[in-house]
Amino acid sequence: MRVLVITGTGTEVGKTVTTAAVAASALAAGRSVAVLKAAQTGVRPDERGDADEVAWLAGPVTTDELARFPEPLAPNTAARRAGMAPVRPREVAERAAKLATEHDLVLVEGAGGLLVRFDEDGGTLADAARLLGAPVLVVARAGLGTLNTTELTARELRRRELEPAGVVIGSWPDEPDLATRCNVADLPEVAGAPLLGALPAGAGALPPAEFRAAAPGWLAPRLDGTWDAEAFRAREAA
Repeated sequence: MRVLVITGTGTEVGKTVTTAAVAASALAAGRSVAVLKAAQTGVRPDERGDADEVAWLAGPVTTDELARFPEPLAPNTAARRAGMAPVRPREVAERAAKLATEHDLVLVEGAGGLLVRFDEDGGTLADAARLLGAPVLVVARAGLGTLNTTELTARELRRRELEPAGVVIGSWPDEPDLATRCNVADLPEVAGAPLLGALPAGAGALPPAEFRAAAPGWLAPRLDGTWDAEAFRAREAA
C-alpha cells in the first residue's frame, strides 16, 4: 500500500491522531512516510496545522498541505468566504502520487467526513481516492451512534467502488459503557471491513517519545502494528 486515504465518520473523531499513529508505526517499521493534508481549515498561517501535529507526534515525516483557509468550515465554504481558490480532488491525487514516488507510504488526511465538499463542483476526498485507486481507512467514534455513521461511510465507499481498508476507533475511553463495548463486535460487521485498531483516549496529549513507542500497540499488523483485534474484543467487549 503506497497511498492510504484517511477519513473520519465526522469531525472530532480522532482522525489526525490516528494519522499520526499510522505514521509512527510505519516509521518504526523502517518505512519513509509523507503526510498530505488535503485542505486545512480554521488555522491561521502562523499556526500549527494537522500535518504539523502529525509530524510533532510521529517523528520525521514529510508534510505537505495543499491549501489553508482561516475559518473552521467545510473547505469549499471556507475557500469561498476567504475569496480563495478551492482545492480540487485532482490536485490532491496529483500531489499524493508525486509524494508516492519519493516515499514508501503516503497518508492523505481529509477534512471531516468522506463527502465534505472541497469545491463548488461537489468534489470530495472520495473523488481523490478514486483517482488514486487508494484504499480508505475510516476513523470512527467508539460510542452510541457510531454504527450508523460508520455503515453509511462504508456503503458510500463501496458505491463508488473504493476499498474500505478497515476501521480504527479514534478514541477508546478508559471506562467504556455498554454501547461502546458492544460496538467492538458490531463495527466491523456494519463496515464490512476489519477493525484495525483503537487509540486510547488522550493519546494525542502524550509526549512524542511516548506516543511513538506506544503507537504500534494501538494498530493491527496491516498498519505496521501489533494490536490484536480478537484479544481486544475478548478483553473489552460485553
